[in-house]
Amino acid sequence: KKSEMKELIRSAIIPQFLCKAQFKYDLYARYFFPFQVSDKFFLAAEQDDFLIDGFTIRRFSDVTKVQIENDKRVEIIKMEGLLDGLTPPEIDLTDWHSVFLSLLNQNRNIIVEKESLDDDEGEFAIGHIKKVLKNKVLFKHFDADGIWQEELLEIPFSQITTVTFGSRYVETFSKYV
Repeated sequence: KKSEMKELIRSAIIPQFLCKAQFKYDLYARYFFPFQVSDKFFLAAEQDDFLIDGFTIRRFSDVTKVQIENDKRVEIIKMEGLLDGLTPPEIDLTDWHSVFLSLLNQNRNIIVEKESLDDDEGEFAIGHIKKVLKNKVLFKHFDADGIWQEELLEIPFSQITTVTFGSRYVETFSKYV
């Protein structure tokens, strides 16, 4: 049940447990340390091969399975100090509107995605928020060559599955555009 999955993720916040989740748009599991939970979303630090790679906000409606991992990897992550001092910014997770208003105030580049099992349906945009409207965000983005596009993207909240910020990809690419 969704309510049980939410509670499991919520229970992992304070002891800093690693969570493994399956999403309806991904064939592979994702690993993360949750930091904040609302009724609709959770904010977490992504973990991959002993690296913490930024923060992600994902919808509970996309989660199909979740479990807490308590194995040697977690012990190594803690011994390596990967979570020491890791503090995400405070984000209002009430709805996408409040999420984007919180991120707009931080004036940072982010990734906005519509993930899908069908590659032709997936969408990816990297850039920054220009304006938050009632049901969508106006987004200034750059392409794969690092060229800022003139036209703003209008991204409806209903199509967003994930928002990522503070990742190596976002931060590194943003330095050179």
